[in-house]
Amino acid sequence: MSWLFRPVPLARVALFRRAVYAFVIVDVLFMHTSGHHHGWADPVWYRPLEMGRLLNLPAASVALVEVLRWGTVLGAALALTGRLPRLSGAVVAAGWIWYQYVAFSYGKVDHDRGDFVIALLVLPLIGSAALGDRRRSELAGFVLRVVQLVAIATYFLSAFAKVRFGGWDWVNSATFVRAVVRRHNWLSEHLLHIPWSLHAFQWVLFTLEITAPVIFLVAEHWRRRMVYGWYLFHAATLAVVGIGFWPHLVMMLAFLPLEEYRLPRQARSPVSPSRPSTPAVT
Repeated sequence: MSWLFRPVPLARVALFRRAVYAFVIVDVLFMHTSGHHHGWADPVWYRPLEMGRLLNLPAASVALVEVLRWGTVLGAALALTGRLPRLSGAVVAAGWIWYQYVAFSYGKVDHDRGDFVIALLVLPLIGSAALGDRRRSELAGFVLRVVQLVAIATYFLSAFAKVRFGGWDWVNSATFVRAVVRRHNWLSEHLLHIPWSLHAFQWVLFTLEITAPVIFLVAEHWRRRMVYGWYLFHAATLAVVGIGFWPHLVMMLAFLPLEEYRLPRQARSPVSPSRPSTPAVT
């Protein structure tokens, strides 16, 4: 329990929350916009996912996707101001998740958004959190720990799925060659002439994913280096095959002491210096 509820500064979760809600606006308006297009799709193509079957959600309509789209954006904009954090966070969670449901009920489901869903659900648990608030909160630590767990589960379960559905041929065949042929660019074309490198990288990726939970067992300085390493890996993936796991990259920020990157060490805390700081469980 002490590990799960380890107190962290409220400033950390405030910065993380702003990164999440800023991404929501960019994602809905500019990146993952298929949910908006599906409002004009013929309902005959609608195939409800488990969520839709349980909640009896209807097929998308133009009115529905417009409400979800702009309601989510306005909710995220309000959340960015720090006002009504629980209400605005709940609006964003409901709107964004439903909007993604519309996108994925007409085609494939992107696994890189699973941990982002969990983050949106747990962030409204935390009330007000200022950018300069150095008070430590057990609830804030719990929220970030949950995000960390699902982010690492994304890696581990991805490796498990590769073997479960593709077998060991996933790492022993030409999986990356096929990906490069489909989404090649001037950089990845050179790798086609070195096929052993792509085969080796399949094993490297699988090993990194299956051992991802080790991040919880190492010291803090190694944990940061592992996160930086994952960012470099995703940068390489984007450069070679043009695939970016953007919402997942935002989730990996939960491992970093964000307040240290923004505030000087001698930044004043809102807690009076004459009183000891206590965990602000909100």
